[in-house]
Amino acid sequence: MTKDLARQRELQPMVLCEPCQGIQRNWRKAPGHAELVQRGNRKEDRDSGPVTITRYVCDRCGTAWEYENDRTNQQAGWSVVGR
Repeated sequence: MTKDLARQRELQPMVLCEPCQGIQRNWRKAPGHAELVQRGNRKEDRDSGPVTITRYVCDRCGTAWEYENDRTNQQAGWSVVGR
């Protein structure tokens, strides 16, 4: 992707593709979709102990997602973190 195309994409309002729209947010164990590509992970400390947060990017629409895997928090899970 050229710098001009990347800049144009940044300036456009974020629009989720249909598969991304179908992801249930903030619910642990909710599935993602096939076009999410893993981009890395990190550990964070919580009051209940360490959790793993994995970053994904959608190949179709470019939306950046994070999945928080916290066994003690049912409302952890998928969240949109940008583009």
